[in-house]
Amino acid sequence: MDDKTRIREIDSILSALYPPTTALLFDSPFTLLVAAILAAQCTDERVNAVTRTLFQRFPGPEAFAKAEQETIEEAVHSTGFYRQKAKTLKEMSKKLVEDFGGKVPGSVGELIRLPGVGRKTANLVLGNAMGVPALFVDTHVSRLAARMGLTANKDPDKIEADLVKLLPQERWTGFSNVLTHHGRAICTARKPKCPVCPINALCPKIGV
Repeated sequence: MDDKTRIREIDSILSALYPPTTALLFDSPFTLLVAAILAAQCTDERVNAVTRTLFQRFPGPEAFAKAEQETIEEAVHSTGFYRQKAKTLKEMSKKLVEDFGGKVPGSVGELIRLPGVGRKTANLVLGNAMGVPALFVDTHVSRLAARMGLTANKDPDKIEADLVKLLPQERWTGFSNVLTHHGRAICTARKPKCPVCPINALCPKIGV
């Protein structure tokens, strides 16, 4: 079985088991952008608990841009690294207001001009909140793609390039999402649960 056939079988099995979207709660490209920044070194569950009230206090980029950094720090404190995250949210929001009229831009090239936004976050937002086909490579996608033998690369940009060659464009975002869910539930970093994995027979388990 070639890799293109195998990845589509893997995608079909995992898509029947996991939600097609990110675990981060959002209702707009901006709220997902903020949530993704807060998710660094933090669980999605904690981020979701914080953003439920965060956006009542700061409903958009203008509110973040005008707020004192210390006020934002207080609001995001429980996500960890709160000083840096608050600084990033304020600077990112200011850039959005000044350069993009307060609207989240719709391309990777424009998104990565925002402070704190790299290619992974840009693709996450484009694919999940803006309907633009994009494959994001987080720590789970990177780990699982390597174990499944779908890439030999370590660099996220090269992993992304390897995976998009194997998948139809309309599955780029969905595949990223289901791999992330599977990486949390079954194919964990330290002790993957291979005996109960639904794609066991399709995975060469490289490095496990």
